[in-house]
Amino acid sequence: MSESIPPLHGLLVVDLTRVLAGPCCTMILRDLGARVIKIERPGGGDDARAFPPFIPGSNESAYFISVNRGKESAVINLKDERGRDLLIQLISRADVLAENFTPGCMDALGLGPEVLCARNPRLIYARLSGMGQTGPDSQSPAYDITIQARSGLASITGPDGGGPVKVGSAISDLAGGMYAAMAIMAAIIERQRSGKGQTLDIAMLDATISLLENAFARTSVGGEPPGRIGMRHPSITPFQAFRAADGEFVIAAGNDNLWRKLCEALEKPQLAGDPRFTGNPQRTANWRALQSELEAVLAAQPIAHWLALFRERGIPAEPIQNIPEVMADPQVRARGMVTPYTDPKTGVMLELAGSPFGFFSRTPGERPGQSPVLGEHTSAILREFCGLDDGQIRHLHAAGVVE
Repeated sequence: MSESIPPLHGLLVVDLTRVLAGPCCTMILRDLGARVIKIERPGGGDDARAFPPFIPGSNESAYFISVNRGKESAVINLKDERGRDLLIQLISRADVLAENFTPGCMDALGLGPEVLCARNPRLIYARLSGMGQTGPDSQSPAYDITIQARSGLASITGPDGGGPVKVGSAISDLAGGMYAAMAIMAAIIERQRSGKGQTLDIAMLDATISLLENAFARTSVGGEPPGRIGMRHPSITPFQAFRAADGEFVIAAGNDNLWRKLCEALEKPQLAGDPRFTGNPQRTANWRALQSELEAVLAAQPIAHWLALFRERGIPAEPIQNIPEVMADPQVRARGMVTPYTDPKTGVMLELAGSPFGFFSRTPGERPGQSPVLGEHTSAILREFCGLDDGQIRHLHAAGVVE
């Protein structure tokens, strides 16, 4: 493959998703080079187009822009038989269809896997939903917060002694989108062997549970549900936030060797030999005493002093940054993870999170492109994939089939 061609170049994805989980999935595919055609409903399109914040002087949603970069937008009314026929023509030439409607919705429209995969046997039909296509609660509506609650994630998140807390980002939506993208790419590889597509069933609930790390194992072994412990790690100590003279930062001494290095850096070598702290199990059992011992030393200097010292010694430690600090972070900028975006209508420039796929040595990801205006590409797509002329397209516009 040429160095200038990204890995998914030539792949055509029809995107019927909306809001976050599905658009995250198709954005990943777009970042890796796929062509993504986003089909939106008449009268407003993707619900996320109405979510704030909005670009100053414009009605364009920065929320929408953040997960729809580089896609094309066509507005087709799937409640109209003519609209469904147009979609089927498009899908007959597609590699992937991604949708995140309530289970059964696409089948009711006559657009389920049995219909579309019969029309295009190479189609990879990716179904994203909150609870999955099967099970007693498959029809339950879902949002990120409801999945964080149902999955148990909220029950292990939050301060020691406090109530359950939602993770600061929409992690259940994003996990569903990332797992869906991985499943699609695996299905593409499998199709190279078999020549056939397949239907994928990705649930936000499943994806979030898969992120629970060792919570299931701890419950199985200990017989009790894990509690909330804030910034601490349940079984590694010191691995948490500590207070210095001017605020908090994190130290992650993840093994006995790093613990000894930390004690030496703090000029407290006697702590390494203290029976309460000699091994990780002892340190974890006595974490309150250990925290008190360390913070008595750390309080003497500001965070910057300790970070410089620990980095010299190879001890993992980092500041707890807010988002503006992250956006200005030299390492983040050096990695290209702050991406400029200029609104085509107003000229307003935003800075958005970039694509982590931008640094392949041989097969680079696509640089993020503009997010589409609603219906921006409808006519061009109908010409290319459905063979319609301008008069036919005008007729469909007048009939409300497309916008």
